[in-house]
Amino acid sequence: MTYRNFSLAQLQAMDAAHHLHPFTDHKDLREAGSRIVTRANGAFVYDTEGREILDGMAGLWCVNIGYGRDELAEAAFEQMKELPYYNSFFRCSTPTPVLLARKLAELAPDNINQVFYGSSGSEANDTALRLVRHYWALEGRPQKNRIISRQWAYHGSTVAGTSLGGMGAMHEQLHGAVPNIDHVMPPYAFELRRRGESDHDFGLRAAKAVEDAILEAGPDTVAAFIGEPVMGAGGVKIAPESYWPAIDRICKRHDVLLMLDEVITGYGRTGAWFAANRLGLEPDTITTAKALTSGYQPLSALLVGDRIARTLVDKGGEFYHGYTYSGHPVACAVALKNLEIIEREGLVERVRDDTGPYFATALNERIAGHGIVGEVRSYGLMGAIEIVADKETRERFPGQGAAAARLRDHAIEGGLMMRAVGDTMILSPPLIWTRQTIDMACERIVAALDKAEGDLRKG
Repeated sequence: MTYRNFSLAQLQAMDAAHHLHPFTDHKDLREAGSRIVTRANGAFVYDTEGREILDGMAGLWCVNIGYGRDELAEAAFEQMKELPYYNSFFRCSTPTPVLLARKLAELAPDNINQVFYGSSGSEANDTALRLVRHYWALEGRPQKNRIISRQWAYHGSTVAGTSLGGMGAMHEQLHGAVPNIDHVMPPYAFELRRRGESDHDFGLRAAKAVEDAILEAGPDTVAAFIGEPVMGAGGVKIAPESYWPAIDRICKRHDVLLMLDEVITGYGRTGAWFAANRLGLEPDTITTAKALTSGYQPLSALLVGDRIARTLVDKGGEFYHGYTYSGHPVACAVALKNLEIIEREGLVERVRDDTGPYFATALNERIAGHGIVGEVRSYGLMGAIEIVADKETRERFPGQGAAAARLRDHAIEGGLMMRAVGDTMILSPPLIWTRQTIDMACERIVAALDKAEGDLRKG
């Protein structure tokens, strides 16, 4: 039995009766009915009605090599036939996680040579939190357990991931976060830069907020600072160039570990294998997932720096942490093939030298001037469009997020999948996009903007 035996209405009814979706208003979904996506190829997805939609989100920030890659299916099939599963407990391992760990160490910054596997970015951030606190305890400083994070950050949706993140609505629903995690202002210039303040000075001010939090808590109590190189789920918030070098200096000055969350930015999206490479950083941990397998299998990899790994090994004792599917052999086989394809097709270099710069130019020349666009910004193949009612004052339309939601709906109806985050539209396309695909996307964005403006100005 396959989905083809059922009508759209039947699938929607079963979905409503039995399936609880993530990050969803379930009452609203049941009234509207879910869109059922049935297949995909290249840069496009297709629903039950055969509608072709250009995927501007790479699934959920993850399908970097695009859809329909037989090589990944074959890699999974071959591994399933040989060894579908064995665990990494009991002093055991299997070949594919070993080979993948070696490959990731080759791609990562020079100070990183160890990998801890999970199945999602949320799990990887849980691991990172556990690991940095365990590191300081092994070093005889268990009181050094406070984490500095940022408002609007997203680090997953587990209890620890939600606590690390800075999403107020998520904290409210949690009804009690993991303790000793502080949140400071993010480097979001569009709303937080003062009148007359340069990007450079704003970046330093945002970094100073991190140092102020460290000093207020006391450096002897602060374990680490965690941050996304680009704040993706919070709305593609891109820090000024002055920010990350200042953060690096601050962490070193106060002996605070640097944790980078590259669940979204890893594996080529920024025009480098990791944003850490592009930013010239050597963090103590890098959280990765999503594009590690291009979403074809669930897999995360926490990349662990030598400083932490050395203490973990030399000072010994069991690290009471892990998952049933840590280092799943099938997922790791798919990841190895995925990385091979990214290298073979030069997708990282394409983003860096061609499509990334073209994407930035296209957004600025074709989208930025629209009547309801307050700002566009991009970093590699990540983009954001701020929706405003007044371009000069940057005043928003009434109803927080309503304008962007209207634009999103018009975009999808016009054949482009985009995401609305508050009053920001975001894009994170597959790395296989070409200049022609970017042109197509811009045409559909402009059409959606025109329709949305017509709706919004009426009311």
